[in-house]
Order: sequence, then C-alpha cells, then structure tokens
Amino acid sequence: MWRRLGALRAIDDTGIVLIVRLDDAARAEKVAEAAIAGGIRALEITYSVPGALDVIERLARRHAADGIVIGAGTVLDPEAAFAAIQAGAQLLVSPNLNPAMITTANRYQVVTMSGASTPTEIVDTLAAGADIVKLFPSDGGPDYVRTVLAPLAGAPIAPAGGVTVDNLGDWFDAGVSCVGVGSAITKAGDAAAVTAAARTFVDAVAAARR
Repeated sequence: MWRRLGALRAIDDTGIVLIVRLDDAARAEKVAEAAIAGGIRALEITYSVPGALDVIERLARRHAADGIVIGAGTVLDPEAAFAAIQAGAQLLVSPNLNPAMITTANRYQVVTMSGASTPTEIVDTLAAGADIVKLFPSDGGPDYVRTVLAPLAGAPIAPAGGVTVDNLGDWFDAGVSCVGVGSAITKAGDAAAVTAAARTFVDAVAAARR
C-alpha cells in the first residue's frame, strides 16, 4: 500500500508523467535520465520502445531509493501488466480501458493511468479501479475537461497530448490532476536540452498551480 501511495505522491508532486516513446532503447534510457535530472519524477516507458522491459528494469533498479516512479506505457492486457510489474514498474499506463489490466495492477499495488475519452468511459474507468483517467485523445482541450468535470467533479484526469508550456495554465485551471508530456521533452535535443526542457515544464506546472 505504501509503495502505491508513494508513487501517487511522486506523480502529484510535479504534476507530470513523462511519456518516453522512442525507437531506440539506449536513447530512451538516456532521455529518461536526462529528464530525471531536470526534475521529472514519474515516467512511462512505452512498450513500443525496443527492449522496453529491460529499460524499465534498469531505471527502476537505479532509482529504487530516490522516489522516482518508473512505469510502463501502452499496457494493453494483464499479461503485459504483470511482466512490467515484474520488471519493477510502479505505474501502468494504457490508451484504453482493460479492466483485467487494472485488476492485475491493483493486486500488486501498482498505480494505473487508464485511457478514456467520453463521460461514460471515464466513469467506467474509475469504476474499474483506475487511479488516474488518461484523457485520450485530448483534442477537446481544457474546455472539454471543464465540461466533463462539471458533472464528474473530482475525477482525476490527466490529458495526454497537446500539452505545452504555454497552455499548462489552461489545463490546470480546467481541473486536471496532472498532465502527460512527451516529445516536447523527449525530443528536445541532446541530454542537456532534455534536462532543460524538463526543468521548464516542472517550473511551469508549479507556476500554474500557484
């Protein structure tokens, strides 16, 4: 239980989950480390990364004692969920609702961020036991979140896609709990550029929350 609560606190501390979706394992690992150096505390290594489980295992082992949450992304079924948990993932992210995946995660006290779009999907996702609703796709923008949260106040929503430094304030004003950020950080450039981009986003979220 405490492991799960610690992971949720780490996500809440910065309000960001970094989506690492790159086509090279070594690059993904280096980008993850550079982003962590910039203040990111929660990351998902998507299953589309070659050797994703090995990357997750190395990062999870390296950061086991410093409160960094290493997760797996694009987790589509309970088998993939269990494999990621065995590799050390503390967070499982999916683009859609798969109740069996969430059940597996809950059994091992691992945080879930499960994809949904419509109000019905959001309610079903929460009923299935997900910790955070990944708003995907998030093309409706902050106005859509504001509309959805009017009847579903308190639903922990995290948009994935379309989040920039310039519109962070709009998302948090609309009521999101955290945001998923990807290429704006992961494809910022070399390690120093990734670290700088991560720091910019972390500072921007802190300012938006104030």
